[in-house]
Amino acid sequence: MKTAAAPISWGVCEVPGWGVQLDRERVLGEMRELGLTATELGPEGFLPPSPARRKALLDDFGLIAIGGFLPCVLHDPGHDPLPAMRARMRDFAEGDVGVMVLAADSDVEGYDRRPTLDATGWKTLLRNLDRIVSDAAEFGRTVTLHPHVGTMVETAEEVDRVLEGSSVPLCLDTGHLLIGGTDPLDLVKRDPGRIAHVHLKDVTTATAERVRAGELTYTKAVGEGIYRPLGQGDVDIAGIVSALTRHGYTGWYVMEQDVTLTDNDAHPIDDVRRSLAYLDGLS
Repeated sequence: MKTAAAPISWGVCEVPGWGVQLDRERVLGEMRELGLTATELGPEGFLPPSPARRKALLDDFGLIAIGGFLPCVLHDPGHDPLPAMRARMRDFAEGDVGVMVLAADSDVEGYDRRPTLDATGWKTLLRNLDRIVSDAAEFGRTVTLHPHVGTMVETAEEVDRVLEGSSVPLCLDTGHLLIGGTDPLDLVKRDPGRIAHVHLKDVTTATAERVRAGELTYTKAVGEGIYRPLGQGDVDIAGIVSALTRHGYTGWYVMEQDVTLTDNDAHPIDDVRRSLAYLDGLS
């Protein structure tokens, strides 16, 4: 398995007010301490914007950047996302970052509420996905769509609509899919060819059901520990990894457990270590 880290496992997030943001030297140093050799980029500002400076910094910690999470407004007919996406594609190409992980940004701050799309919004979103995928080939990058709570592609119905109405590959986020109502193992079994990138999370189903029912915001759910170290929640991580392997998946598995931190004395590395130990036990 090609296993990578993600800064969100250390509470580093693009949402304002998310929690204490640990400095990058600590986060990258702890990734190195765990023996990880690859990471996603994290939010804007976490790593240097210059591809050369970013690569030099990661080299210092024995890391490479393999992907990046990019919220992007795709559904607004009056907004063309392609110029900004092409700039990011160029940045990724110059920095040798392979996977662009798009999220269909709601254009509302955070992930606790979102608008409802009409037919025009859906047509625009699906068309923009295909345009971005087409342009990515010019830069040699892989574009995936990340179904994500609080974005315009969250629910099982919305995931199916993207699969049926566009050509974009998916980032299989085992936690966000389950919270949104999609069984990630079932998705792997029925459409394995659309999976190009994987974020591994484990989730407590009871809390996920409260989020889905509107009883608990996503932000509060993360604070209450909806995400668990792999093997300690209700997602069939072993079954998902096994199914992906059988279907020839050769991409990255990104360790990604969203957390919010209240102080600098927290030790998120402990949960990442537990998850890595669980994965080691699967091999």
